[in-house]
Amino acid sequence: MSLLNPQLSAFAAVLSEGSFESAARRLSITPSAISQRIKVLEDRLGQVLILRQSPCRATEAGQRLLRSVQQMQLLEAETLEDFAIERTSHTAPTTIAIGVNADSLATWFLGALAELHQQYQLLFDVRVEDQDHSTDLLRDGSVLGAITSEAHPVQGCTVRKLGVMRYLPVASPAFVARHFAKGLDATSLGQAPMLVFNRKDALQWRFMRSVTRARLAPPMHYLPSSTGFVEAAALGLGWAMAPESMLQKALSEGEVQAIAPHRWLDVPLYWQHWSIRSAMLDRLTDALMLAARRDLRPRSS
Repeated sequence: MSLLNPQLSAFAAVLSEGSFESAARRLSITPSAISQRIKVLEDRLGQVLILRQSPCRATEAGQRLLRSVQQMQLLEAETLEDFAIERTSHTAPTTIAIGVNADSLATWFLGALAELHQQYQLLFDVRVEDQDHSTDLLRDGSVLGAITSEAHPVQGCTVRKLGVMRYLPVASPAFVARHFAKGLDATSLGQAPMLVFNRKDALQWRFMRSVTRARLAPPMHYLPSSTGFVEAAALGLGWAMAPESMLQKALSEGEVQAIAPHRWLDVPLYWQHWSIRSAMLDRLTDALMLAARRDLRPRSS
């Protein structure tokens, strides 16, 4: 049973699945039926809502509508639960879309989701995005909540402080001896190969600015893997900024060492979510706050 308008369900499915064909399989209807529902919805609103490309993307108007539809779907699931209406085999379980940075996903985040799945059978659509950019997923309506380094709330959202993720600059002992034997300065940092997660990753640059204000252009490896960062540093590919919680084993076994023992970066993390009255969203928030208190540093540190 669904309380949501079929046209809105089709609209959300296309953007979630990325194509009309995948949305049709999800809703157990034909692609032509999906296309017809989207056309009727666009005609009613007088605006193009979906860019027909691979994958399909929402227009600016579609982004505004998607934010509302995501909230409707969550409230619909809670309403059916409140009326004790049993799900049928054709009813999709409740899925919550969340934005999260890769380092949180690799360390403290998954435990909270596992607990919620076991208790409430919730499903999650996790979108990985850099903590400095994850609020973009809230703005375009892709997610209901996001782990972010942004303390200022996106319009229509609520912000909760989670804690601090501490990053340490590390490399293999041989790499340190080769590149930083004379210490950290503009010359050594400008010549030593550096590991960067992707083009959005600014942590290494922040650390170098804390050491020197020189404009540096070091050689770089791009490596989009949180766990791979530590392994690559241990293998001598370059130096990297990695979460301290991921480094305990490698540091204790001497695979890597801090290139600056008394320097680090503390990145405050926040949970931003849409400001709606939702028991499921409250459960998710409570679970994330509990996991953060357990695994992250206190904000005051």
